[in-house]
Amino acid sequence: MIKGMKVGLRALEKEDLKFLKDWRNHVDFRRNFREVRELSIIDQEKWFESLQNTKQINFMFTIVELETNQPIGAAGLLYVNWINRSADFSFYIGKDEIYIDDAEISIEASKLLINYGFNNLNLNKIWMELYEFDKRKINFFTNKFNFKQDGLLRQNCYEDGKYWDSYIISLLKGEHIENPY
Repeated sequence: MIKGMKVGLRALEKEDLKFLKDWRNHVDFRRNFREVRELSIIDQEKWFESLQNTKQINFMFTIVELETNQPIGAAGLLYVNWINRSADFSFYIGKDEIYIDDAEISIEASKLLINYGFNNLNLNKIWMELYEFDKRKINFFTNKFNFKQDGLLRQNCYEDGKYWDSYIISLLKGEHIENPY
């Protein structure tokens, strides 16, 4: 387990899938994910199995409260590209329907995963795709962690009867070293 002061990141286990299914199916969360359909436990199990059986390297974690060891969210470095040394950053807090906040939990869990990516996996770039209406997450990562906009994918998402743009934002290892929070 990767431990902070209040939260830790541990390998995703099959018993976590029930939590993930419930969190991912929350209507306010689901609109922010690339997978927009309602997920069943079978869908979650197939996804979990694909993490184990794919040639693509993914590092998926359950965020846990250290005091209770209870799952509170999910985080991962996905689609790792070992040539470019980059990974897609996935993150949310499911407990109490937080999603993302400016409080200790989101900050500490994000720090743990970013530090793991740069210091343990030797990544050069951690990136994410966020829809323009996901203002909370965009503001969180650009303001708290200095992620920069790399690109814009025009009308890349259809939600609530409208097309929305996607932002590609990233943090480079050199920026991480210069600004270690």
